[in-house]
Amino acid sequence: MTGAGVVANVVGGVLALGLIVYLFIALIRPEKF
Repeated sequence: MTGAGVVANVVGGVLALGLIVYLFIALIRPEKF
């Protein structure tokens, strides 16, 4: 695995996790969005 592949996997994982957290919070507290 190349360094670029590792970076791409980390960035993709962070973006996916952030999106999931954002959607979860939006569902719990819709009045804040």
